[in-house]
Amino acid sequence: MAIYLTDECINCDVCEPECPNEAIYMGEEIYEINPDLCTECVGHYDEPQCVEVCPVDCIPKDPDHEETEEQLMTKYKKLTGEG
Repeated sequence: MAIYLTDECINCDVCEPECPNEAIYMGEEIYEINPDLCTECVGHYDEPQCVEVCPVDCIPKDPDHEETEEQLMTKYKKLTGEG
């Protein structure tokens, strides 16, 4: 399952550079996460790096984009050219 940013985001800019897949971008009002690029850092790190650095805890799992660990790993391999 991908993750997303809620409207509690304070635009502090710490999450965007932490994303190894460049899935985080500035939306119209707050940062957003592209679910097609988000692997929850599977393949890169043990935990999503944006969640680790977020000071306001506004990055939950996205119920509209449920994915298994295996699906996230497949996406990681596709994005990195390993699969």
